[in-house]
Amino acid sequence: MAKDTRGDFYPVPIVDQGTRPGAITRLIVFIAVLTLAAVVFGLFRDHLGDPFLLGMLGVLAMTGVGFLFAAAIGFVQIASRSTTDELSKSFIDSMAQGLVVADAKGRVVYANHAYAEMTGATSASDLRTVEALLSDVPEAADSVYRLASGLRDGHPGAGEFRMARSLRPGTDSGPRWYRVQARTFKVPGHKQPFSAWQLADISRERAEQERFFLDLQQAIDHLDHAPAGFFAADAESRITYLNSTLAEWLGVDLASFTPGDLTLGEIVAGDGMALVRSVKADPGTTKNAVIDLDLAMSTGQALPVRFLHRVTANRDGSNGPTRTVVLNRAQGEDSSSDLRASEIRFTRFFNSTPMAIAGIDQQGRILRTNAPFFSLFASVVDRDAIDRHVRFDSVIHERDRPAFALALEKARRRQADIEPIETVLPNNEERHVRLYVNAVVDGPEGDPAEEAAIVYAVETTEQKALEGQMAQSQKMQAVGQLAGGIAHDFNNVLTAIIMASDLLLTNHRPSDPSFPDIMNIKQNANRAASLVRQLLAFSRKQTLRPEVLSLTDVLADLRMLLARLVGNNVKLKIDHGRDLWPVRVDISQFEQVVVNLAVNARDAMPEGGTLTVRTKNLTAEETRSLPYHRELDNNDFVLVEIEDTGTGIAPEVLKKIFEPFFTTKEVGKGTGLGLSMVYGIIKQTGGFIFCESDVGKGTLFRIFLPRHVAPARAVEAGSSSADSAAAGEKPSRAEIAQLAARQEAARDLSGSATVLLVEDEDAVRMGGVRALTSRGYTVHEASSGVEALEIYHELEGKIDIIVSDVVMPEMDGPTLLGELRKLDPDVKFIFVSGYAEDAFAKNLPADAKFGFLPKPFSLKQLATVVKEVLEGN
Repeated sequence: MAKDTRGDFYPVPIVDQGTRPGAITRLIVFIAVLTLAAVVFGLFRDHLGDPFLLGMLGVLAMTGVGFLFAAAIGFVQIASRSTTDELSKSFIDSMAQGLVVADAKGRVVYANHAYAEMTGATSASDLRTVEALLSDVPEAADSVYRLASGLRDGHPGAGEFRMARSLRPGTDSGPRWYRVQARTFKVPGHKQPFSAWQLADISRERAEQERFFLDLQQAIDHLDHAPAGFFAADAESRITYLNSTLAEWLGVDLASFTPGDLTLGEIVAGDGMALVRSVKADPGTTKNAVIDLDLAMSTGQALPVRFLHRVTANRDGSNGPTRTVVLNRAQGEDSSSDLRASEIRFTRFFNSTPMAIAGIDQQGRILRTNAPFFSLFASVVDRDAIDRHVRFDSVIHERDRPAFALALEKARRRQADIEPIETVLPNNEERHVRLYVNAVVDGPEGDPAEEAAIVYAVETTEQKALEGQMAQSQKMQAVGQLAGGIAHDFNNVLTAIIMASDLLLTNHRPSDPSFPDIMNIKQNANRAASLVRQLLAFSRKQTLRPEVLSLTDVLADLRMLLARLVGNNVKLKIDHGRDLWPVRVDISQFEQVVVNLAVNARDAMPEGGTLTVRTKNLTAEETRSLPYHRELDNNDFVLVEIEDTGTGIAPEVLKKIFEPFFTTKEVGKGTGLGLSMVYGIIKQTGGFIFCESDVGKGTLFRIFLPRHVAPARAVEAGSSSADSAAAGEKPSRAEIAQLAARQEAARDLSGSATVLLVEDEDAVRMGGVRALTSRGYTVHEASSGVEALEIYHELEGKIDIIVSDVVMPEMDGPTLLGELRKLDPDVKFIFVSGYAEDAFAKNLPADAKFGFLPKPFSLKQLATVVKEVLEGN
């Protein structure tokens, strides 16, 4: 039998039951059986036939069967055997890790030499599985039990444990670390899986880790106690590491510091972050920069420091992490010197000023800048501009560069009268900048200065916006005053026309030929009066009857009307806000606002679209995030949004949409008063209206109505009326209108009281006198307040009621009422005006009682108001 030479190449496994034991013995037994069978066959050949032939056949048959059996068990080979098993065993037996394989009953099937060496086994009888070996060892029992439990469920696992001594008996090497791994596997021909346990001594690996950890701790300790500060930040400027020196300077408690919670912007004071952000590296590279700035301490004080700042950029150009060494410029050997103190003060002043400052040379190139400069021009220039000798005029708009060149030339000639330059950023014309170019005198002893000029830049974007808003507001106010004045004078003319028409109609029957012409005059006068009311609405001087309303109910009532107005091509959507606050508005005027905006939206969608009306509550805090929050009062609002998907409004047209008589419609299809009336109604209500539009996408109107908060007394008093109203069904508007019409038709408007009519317009006064006289009243007339007082004294106060215009020469209506109340506190008084009642009522005493009749009015309306005031209604 050949010698087994495996031990010459790798350690022989101490146990290997993977081969087929007894194969040679079975072969010898089988040959002996075959031989015995041949002998028996030879002895009884006479009984089996031809002796020779049968003998030969028997021997050949037994020889063939023997060969097949020998080949099957591998004793006889036709070709060379595969070396796969040998390679696998060679690899496993040469491993430094111990390996033991056990069957389902826990019997060791295979164990390599390393396992025997590690556990101290010298023979197969000494071998034990890992579970049997370590289950009684307190340090390893938990890990081994966990792995064994996992194997029973078919789950592999691993664990590490520390033992006070080595697993190999008789070895005194101190504490040892071991790693154990276990898994199951299946072998063809066996139903139950085998378990493989690997055991490795990792004491040297753990020693290396501990030594590395100690070195790292020592390095961190050195860094923490270094005389300079240090921090690391990620791409989003979140500080991931902060040494104790810098933490002590800033007053940061490292015990509660969590990486990423503190950002660089929180510790850098002023505009220093603009300097930090201006340092940018090329893709895939790093860049170093020295930056002088101030850090914000926890006490609120500023700490002057110098950054040795390194930034990295990823290959795609995105920002990478940064590493920064921080030097305290307030410390050092010469910290008390005047030079160091002056340097710190100048740097702080230079970087903390709200102005952007840049020094430029004779060619207009940027030499040095401060932090606010990079904050203002961050989108145009970076810190490398100084190294690249970038010209200053590259940061201003192209159209203003000649003006800057002229200012620089004046600075070179040391001229002092250089006008400021108004410009915008070249890549953003919405941002306005004002430049001041100042000449630089020569250095000490006549040495030429390096800079030719110092440029100071201030952003005026907000100022320009406020100036534009102020100009627009003043323009609208001036136009409103003009419109209101015209409307007031025109109202007097219309009142005279309407009253004259009423007088003519009383003397002409419908069958008279002139009756249709008189009716035509009155109808056109009423149409003119409607235009005047729109002018008054724009000038905020119309008469309003505000009441506390819920916009949800108002818009619900308007839905059907709006649906008919916009037509079938436009989809109407109304989104009601939840729990809307009440508002105090004139319901008819507010409905007119919504209708006008809906009609405009319909006209902007000739091919169809969507009209959306939305409402919601906005708190005072929520309004501060809006772009026009400066115009809004610090108040709660109910927001009404009316949005369409139409053609939109061009920017140049958007600025004029609220101006009266401005329209983009064809001649005869619009007066241009619709949006101006909307503007006036909302402003007179105390609200605000804004328009946003995108050409080709649509228009959005936003109406802000102040939230109405009822006084406590009013709420208590109104509870009983609310209860009573809830008891019955609320009548509809049509029913109320019909009831009022029947009451008006049945009312007797005649009277016998003495009336003093005060009006400076002769036509209006004459018409009023005739109207009241025809009703049976005794009428005295006066053309001014002074004349009215004289008549009052002449009649010794025997006047039942006074009807007076508000605006009159010498003495106006409110002054006349004040003088008459001195003579008779209970005097009955009616004001007549084309302006709103609120326009003059605020100048009257709080307890003043009076009636009001807006111009233009008819004879019947005048008689009705006089009758109501006399009766005390």
